[in-house]
This record gives sequence, structure tokens and C-alpha cells, in this order.
Amino acid sequence: MVEGRKKSRTFRRVKVKTPGGKTVTQYKRRKPSKAKCADCKAVLKGVTRALPKKMQNTPKTKKRPARAYAGVLCTKCTRKKITQKARQ
Repeated sequence: MVEGRKKSRTFRRVKVKTPGGKTVTQYKRRKPSKAKCADCKAVLKGVTRALPKKMQNTPKTKKRPARAYAGVLCTKCTRKKITQKARQ
């Protein structure tokens, strides 16, 4: 019987074939949604998609690009924002 907490759809069901030849259902955590730009809602490139515990252990350089507004704005919106600041 399955644990009560694994009955919900928080966990995804993955069918895995064991070395003995049996097919077993494994319950794995779902990946979080992709990071999106704060302005245009486009998917951010270079930002990892992992659970908080895994993100804690990864180095900062692997989490997001090394530039201004990284992990918050996409490249197009970043360019716009920097040019606007320069004009003021």
C-alpha cells in the first residue's frame, strides 16, 4: 500500500523496470515551474529549475547568469532598463 502523502498528485508516478524484471511504480517529486521575467513573463534562460534543497547546494554561478538583473529580467528587458537608467 502507498503512503498517504504519496496519493496526491504532488508526486509524479514513474514506472521503472527493476533488475529482477518487475515493473515498479516510483513516486518522485515534480520539478518546480520555470523562472519567468518580471516584466514580459518570458521564460528565463540560464536559470536552473530545481527544488529549494538542491538549489541550496549548487554554487551561485550555476543558479543564474552573472549580469545585472539576472534571474529577474530577461535580456531584452534588462537592456531596456539599463538604457532608461542611462538616459535619466
